Amino acid sequence: MGASESGSESAVVEVLTSGAAVEAYRSLGSLGRVGFQFAATVVLALVVLGLVQGYGTRTVETARRSPVISICIGLPSGLVLAGLASTGYILVGQSVGIFFGIPLVLLGGTTLPILLVLGFVAVGRATMARLGRDRLGSGILAGGALCGVAGFSIGATILLAVLVASLGIGAFVRVLMSAGGTTAPDERTVPPANKI
Repeated sequence: MGASESGSESAVVEVLTSGAAVEAYRSLGSLGRVGFQFAATVVLALVVLGLVQGYGTRTVETARRSPVISICIGLPSGLVLAGLASTGYILVGQSVGIFFGIPLVLLGGTTLPILLVLGFVAVGRATMARLGRDRLGSGILAGGALCGVAGFSIGATILLAVLVASLGIGAFVRVLMSAGGTTAPDERTVPPANKI
């Protein structure tokens, strides 16, 4: 039983520390990268906006309404998330750190792509609003097209992904911070002296 447990741990370590996915992506041609990035963005956006409707649409609206503030908040937050994920990736390679490393890798590996896609949807929706089609579906398609066109160059993809991810992360942080506050006037408390 001890041998099978150590074998399964080493299999998890091999899967997480192998760069097979990165090498497979780099081996694709430019048209393959365009198609893959477009399809992945559209499918993930549909899944995320379908499952997390409230936070997802509010994140897109917040990113559209004030993109500069969202980017300023999102850059340091994105560095923190990427740092946690890379720390977890390093810990997974150590025999002691598997317990701590896997949650960190999962946190970064699930949060970053979701917020990246929400950022692409926000940029796509803002672009389509200028053309007179201010709908969420057209924003998903436009964001997917933008992500797909960036696939012609790996450098452009990385640069665009950093900017758009910081936009999505910053907007999501702003939505989470405003969730605890009072947004509607009916929710505000009235001081006891002013009550009728």
